[in-house]
Amino acid sequence: MITGQLKSQIDAIWNTFWTGGISNTITIVEQLTYLIFIKDLDETETRNERMAKRLGKDFNSIFGADQQQFRWKNLKEMDVQARHAIFNNSVDGIFPFIRSLGSEKSLFSTYMKDASFGINKAATLDQVIEKLERVDMANQDIKGDIYEYLLSKLEGGGTSGQFRTPRHIIKLMVEMMQPTLEDTICDPAAGTAGFLVAAKEYIDKHYSVTELDKHNDHINKTMFNGTEFDATMLRIASMNLFLHGVEEPNIVDVDAVSKDNTVSDAYTLVLANPPFKGTIDKESIAVGLRNVTDTSKTELLFLALMLRQLKKGGRAAVIVPDGVLFGSGKAYKQVRKEIIDNHKLEAVISLPSGVFKPYSGVSTAIIIFTKTDNGGTDYVWFYDMLADGKSLDDKRNLLVNPEVFNAFSFGDPEKLVQNETALELHEKFNLPDILARFPNRNTKAEQTRSRTEQSFTVPFAELKENDWDLSINRYKEIIYEEVEYDAPERIIDKINQIETARNVLMSNLRKSL
Repeated sequence: MITGQLKSQIDAIWNTFWTGGISNTITIVEQLTYLIFIKDLDETETRNERMAKRLGKDFNSIFGADQQQFRWKNLKEMDVQARHAIFNNSVDGIFPFIRSLGSEKSLFSTYMKDASFGINKAATLDQVIEKLERVDMANQDIKGDIYEYLLSKLEGGGTSGQFRTPRHIIKLMVEMMQPTLEDTICDPAAGTAGFLVAAKEYIDKHYSVTELDKHNDHINKTMFNGTEFDATMLRIASMNLFLHGVEEPNIVDVDAVSKDNTVSDAYTLVLANPPFKGTIDKESIAVGLRNVTDTSKTELLFLALMLRQLKKGGRAAVIVPDGVLFGSGKAYKQVRKEIIDNHKLEAVISLPSGVFKPYSGVSTAIIIFTKTDNGGTDYVWFYDMLADGKSLDDKRNLLVNPEVFNAFSFGDPEKLVQNETALELHEKFNLPDILARFPNRNTKAEQTRSRTEQSFTVPFAELKENDWDLSINRYKEIIYEEVEYDAPERIIDKINQIETARNVLMSNLRKSL
């Protein structure tokens, strides 16, 4: 969610579109995303130029010698009409250029082929570029933030429940799963590709240039996968991954849980926040999913899909609504039993109910599991996250030092965990503690923790006895402090003493008049 100055800046850009005669929200989203994409292309080129100069080596340039006019730094300095002409040129202008990025047969090129310029007035383009230039994108996942904010302007916050997962929650999940260069990663509800981008950032940070070069083909073509059926999202996700160094992102245009999606045993890691409270026509559901859970509810079908798409030994970190954890319906119990009994459930991390505010107040949790096909759940690690660093109301104000929060969300959380100041802030920011404890969840120290603590483990037998219920409140022990009250006679005596004293004071006051 964006707030403060950034929100004001985006509102100003929004108003510029409106006064320029563009009122369709999706059109604004697409046009603004194209401009951010063009701006980031130039910033990426500039970084590569500096690195190549510093290291004394060549690099693959995005812009050819005859395409320098398409660079943001040059566009912003142009005459208003000349700039608009470059954007409006459908033959050899800037949009044919961005449609040509990526290989000819890549999905990126497929989704970008329909990208077109939609700002008819040169003055409107000039004002938007001027305002966009003032937006500081250094430490913000601004592309997704803008999309989320603009979606909120639609009636009801959007028609498909399309709310981005907060960046710090994404970072937490990626850090817990620790993706490797051998992984093939998927988000079956890709959206703006926030999970996939965060996984790419993790890999870039944890591996050397030599190791990355060795796996270059895998990174560019097969490592990052997703499904998404919204055309605008497909372009945004593709651009987002392209800007993060994935030349041919494999984001497929398909309804993930429908019969059109036939992928199985393909991925080693799934990271996702699938849609909640959706339904799909039973005739359209992919073959086999209803064998796991006989339902048309998307939050359950996506879990069945993940089990199908994961390779044996593959792992998943998924956000689910609380109903999935304790729902008493047959379909809910079926999917929980499948994950716990036939595979290996690792952890359940309860999230505060305000994490998705102001767009949704639904209570959620992260579940982490491994596909085994033969069980393996011995103990499940539960963590009751009470504070995520922000207020849990609609404002979602930061409660911790911005430097600490941004260091977690955009920097190196492992170093933050060792930071004494961050640990002192645990009451307001539980995420560093989760990262510190998760790797040790199977140790004796963690397994012997009291159930009055924020984290504890529950054995398989107890989960089975409780009909596979995964609600943390089912197992958490609450200590009630005994409060002693005076006897009624003693309370009455105190009231009488107060009344006597009051009467004396009133009598003295009257005598002084």
